[in-house]
Order: sequence, then C-alpha cells, then structure tokens
Amino acid sequence: MPNVSEKAVGSGLGASPLRVLVACEFSGIVRKAFRRRGHNAWSCDLLPAEDGSPYHTIADVIDVIQDGWDLLIAFPPCTHLASSGARWFKDKKWEQKKAIAFVLKLMNAPVRKIAIENPIGVLSTAIRKPDQIIQPWQFGHGETKATCLWLQNLPPLKPTKIVDGRHARVHREPPGPERWKNRSRTYQGMAQAMAEQWGSL
Repeated sequence: MPNVSEKAVGSGLGASPLRVLVACEFSGIVRKAFRRRGHNAWSCDLLPAEDGSPYHTIADVIDVIQDGWDLLIAFPPCTHLASSGARWFKDKKWEQKKAIAFVLKLMNAPVRKIAIENPIGVLSTAIRKPDQIIQPWQFGHGETKATCLWLQNLPPLKPTKIVDGRHARVHREPPGPERWKNRSRTYQGMAQAMAEQWGSL
C-alpha cells in the first residue's frame, strides 16, 4: 500500500487533510470527490481503478485498513445481502454468512470514522438497522435507489439538492456483463456530499 502520509492534491479547506480509504470502489467517484477537496484519499478494490488513477490499490481491503486512516467509507458487495436477491438466499446461506462477516470486519476496523453503504437488505437484521437511508433525488439526481448508511462517529448526510424525478434507472439496467458495475457506481451528488460534509469535520 502506498504511504498514507503522502500529501493529497487539491485546494483543501484550510484544515489538515484527512487520510481517507474508500473501500470496495473501482470507479474512483468517491475517492476523486475527496481528493478534489484536498484530502489524501485512496480507493481499494480487487479490481483495477476504472480511471487508471495512481491513487488506487488492488488489494483485499482487510489487509490495508490498519494503515492509519482517519476515515473509512466502504461499499461492500451486496450480491448476497440486498433484498433484491432474496429469492436466492436459501441456496446461498454460506455466501451470505461470509458477506456479513466481511461487513463486520469493516465496521470493527481500527478507524475512528466509518461509513458503510449497502442497499436495503439483511444487514438491518443480521447486524443492526442503518443510521440513515438516502436517495439520489436528495442530491441532485432525479432517480430512486434507496441507499443505507451505517455510521460511526459521523453525522447523517444532509440533502444538498432535492430534485424532481423518481426514475428507477438502476433497477432497469439491462442484462449484460457490465450491469453489476453500472448498478454499483456511487452517484456524483452523493460522493460530493460525503466529501463536503464528512471531509470538513
């Protein structure tokens, strides 16, 4: 893992930049939002960075979460956790158990500020109810996609731009090899809100 003490790029907000780890993110959307605000943000995933950024490491996040981060924002895979796949749960009990254990490792990471993101699903009963459920239309995107946040030492996100439109684009994504990637990308407005609100604490 690259040295986390390296200075971040960007203008910053006058305060000391945070060392931010964005876990399970290949798109770089959240990482870039924090770096634009001057924070030393890195993304980590088993896949390479979609944008080819040098501020991305290909690794199991569990191997790097002890590297001295100030803020962890994690997007654990939801394949075996989201309610949308409930009809297959009975045949994937072992996979679901592993997925829940992975989320618990992220929640128990040695990082003071932690946000875990996932759709509505089994985490609410297997671990605890989320601290907040947000929608894209609260952050400038006229679409619906209920997104749960489990927060530690972080305040709930405040809506930044409530807009009209309740189009379920993500759920209507046509079948194909890129479907899961397109469904997993964070909305730009949400990423910006995370960087502005959590990055300024």
